[in-house]
Amino acid sequence: MNIDVAIVGGGIAGLAAGYELKTRGISFVILERGDRVGGVILSEQIDGFTIDAGPDALLTQKPDGIKLCEELGLGSRLTPTLPPRRAYIQRGGRLHALPAASVLGIPTRLAPFARTRLFSWPGKIRMAAELFVPRRRDDCDESIAQFIGRRFGTEAVTYLAEPLLAGIHAGDINRLSMRALFPRFIQLEREHGSVLRGLRRRSTPQSETVARPFQGRRNHEAGAAGPFMSLPGGLGEMVAALVAALPSGVVRLNALVSDVATARGNQRLDVRTASGTIDARAVILATPAHVTSDLVRSVDPALAQLCAEIPYASAATVALGFERGAIAHPLAGSGFVVPRVEENGILASSWLSSKWPRRAPDNRVLLRTFVGGARDPDALAHTDAELVSRSLRALTPVVGIRGAPILTRVYRFPRANAQHEVGHLARVGAIGRALERHPGVFVTCSGFRGTGIPDCIAAGPATAKDAAAFLRHTCCPIPCVSA
Repeated sequence: MNIDVAIVGGGIAGLAAGYELKTRGISFVILERGDRVGGVILSEQIDGFTIDAGPDALLTQKPDGIKLCEELGLGSRLTPTLPPRRAYIQRGGRLHALPAASVLGIPTRLAPFARTRLFSWPGKIRMAAELFVPRRRDDCDESIAQFIGRRFGTEAVTYLAEPLLAGIHAGDINRLSMRALFPRFIQLEREHGSVLRGLRRRSTPQSETVARPFQGRRNHEAGAAGPFMSLPGGLGEMVAALVAALPSGVVRLNALVSDVATARGNQRLDVRTASGTIDARAVILATPAHVTSDLVRSVDPALAQLCAEIPYASAATVALGFERGAIAHPLAGSGFVVPRVEENGILASSWLSSKWPRRAPDNRVLLRTFVGGARDPDALAHTDAELVSRSLRALTPVVGIRGAPILTRVYRFPRANAQHEVGHLARVGAIGRALERHPGVFVTCSGFRGTGIPDCIAAGPATAKDAAAFLRHTCCPIPCVSA
């Protein structure tokens, strides 16, 4: 088979890359080794419950996901989170709401911060003293723990940075790179001498994070929509609409790629699959870094080694449905995160039926827990029943569960969470230089730049544009995509 671009990987980055190529009239095929596309995005409807197994929201501050939904005709279906838009942190076995007007827990107003019982008074004083901590002058990479500890103190590391900043990525706070994952905070320190001072000067705070008001086709009041959006049927709706927008037959499931090799005097690329070889002018590897490593090993062992050095963590989510009367807690908010020191067996819990409208039948609730990550790398070795029991033990004393769940579902994501550790950006730079030795080979995915869904939606088309530019400068006019 001859094709302009072969996209290996049918996650959201690969699908978005294909969508961009379609708009440019470039022929392509998407090769997905599994039996479905979407990667970590998976939505299911079970007995009236709508479950997002993986990510459940698009961040409005990063508009690429919102923009894609609008282009796919889903703009009118975008739905904000339900009020009150409040998240909690567990401390001492109790839930404490994040202070209002905070950015990932970092306060931007004095009064809500002073009232919270999440921090001790010595911890509050140390966090407020961030205003007087000298800015760092060098450009050395720091871990999240180093940066937050240096600027805000130990208590902020334990009860904010570890469960929130590192927890988002299911990673180790002492290893994850602040520069790769939260460059905005570094920029605030550099430009204003203080993160707190910079946030107050530059941002309009909202309850959970700082985000621009949603400006899509759905006309919400400015700031009223909150920082997150989703779809009534879960983010799986976006994946289904994206696939429907692609040319018929370009998505191939159960298409395991064994390797990628140069052919015809380095002018073409052979993408080898179990069912045959695809002859392509360019290849986009939209695969996890460890899979990318395997695919390029025969072509460039040094490049393969660089990709293999990007670590991944495994995680699982556990969905639990209950009769409303079985939960004593009012569940007024989106859920809670659990610091490592609490040692209750889960990373976080999301209250999906309180966070989004119509996610559970009337008089029922839908909860979800997260387990595993760098904190518990062996979690996926446990059975589904053991993960359910662990989740119930963690939730029962916190939200007051009485009786058994009426629905349980366990979703496993082995090696799905890329870990952008200290030195990650330097490694990605080295990967970019290595790829210069292989014209026509491009990489994209959460393992390289950006880990969230909007980041991947932005990265896929950007890589497709690079591939299109390569095609324009190397050969004859680009043939059109077949209808």
